[in-house]
Amino acid sequence: MRPGPLNLITDIAGIKVGHAVNENLRSGVSVIVPDKPAVIAASSLGGGPGTRETDALKPETLVSEADAVVLAGGSVYGLDAASGVTAAMGSEGRGFPTGAPKPSPIVPAAILFDMANGGDKDWGDTPPYHALGRAAYELRQSSFTLGNQGAGYGAQAGQLKGGLGSASVWHNGGVKVGALVAVNPLGSVVDEKGRFWAQPYALADAGAAEFGLPALIGEIPNATAHPLAASKLAAAMGNTSIGVVAVAVDLTVAEATRLAIMAQDGLARAIRPVHTPFDGDTIFVLATGTEKLADADEARPLALAELGALAADCVTRAVARGVFEAQCLGTAQSYRACFGG
Repeated sequence: MRPGPLNLITDIAGIKVGHAVNENLRSGVSVIVPDKPAVIAASSLGGGPGTRETDALKPETLVSEADAVVLAGGSVYGLDAASGVTAAMGSEGRGFPTGAPKPSPIVPAAILFDMANGGDKDWGDTPPYHALGRAAYELRQSSFTLGNQGAGYGAQAGQLKGGLGSASVWHNGGVKVGALVAVNPLGSVVDEKGRFWAQPYALADAGAAEFGLPALIGEIPNATAHPLAASKLAAAMGNTSIGVVAVAVDLTVAEATRLAIMAQDGLARAIRPVHTPFDGDTIFVLATGTEKLADADEARPLALAELGALAADCVTRAVARGVFEAQCLGTAQSYRACFGG
């Protein structure tokens, strides 16, 4: 296995991503947009999720496809970013047909808490996230930077600056999975020496590691310390990692739901502890349906299991990349500032 050409979620054909940030606010928004409506599902395993329209994604409901997914900072205020995207898509005639003059775009969303990071949150009665969501949608493209970007701009991962991470995996002649994660957990992504918990899952690309300092590459993280070591104990309420997994295959909503559940294992491999009472930990899955999961129905469960395992590994790498690429912001020190490199 190796990374896709960009090592981004956009290695999945038909997926584009847009970002908008407000540096003074120390927050931002990321929008994941398929070229055509894609089958969608979600899994939330943390004790403090903040989401929009996830009830509509259950297998027993009418809706099976989404027009976009929004990840935002801003806690509950950030959910308004999805309204901005909805308005923009509706004006273009994109969305679920209802017989009304305008369609209804399906735009699920999840938010993270970056309200206590020192940015100027004195926005009066007009939170800026509606405008940020619309701006991110207009800026969607295939290539983008990581770290202090989009929904991860104001994030903090344990005691380190968090950020936006992405990764993809190429296997058996094609890109199988892409993942995008805004990393803002209570837990730590590294041990006391700076070794990423995700280190065993790093893929080589042109002889260079995806993340981690050269001196630490190949070392095994030390899991004998207390599980809350280097966590965000001083601000336990300010957390949540949120992300999107994209695949090209023709999943049903039930299959996409299983894939989202399996992809959550990627958070568990990269963050210690995870799925706490203080984290949201929501993962969406977008399936574009341009390829067959399997040639025969009886082969689908095994193919789905393989895809889920790849998705979990991809999420693991995306988490580490988001923190590795992040830069210092305010009092939040970056990985490189703390461990060198």
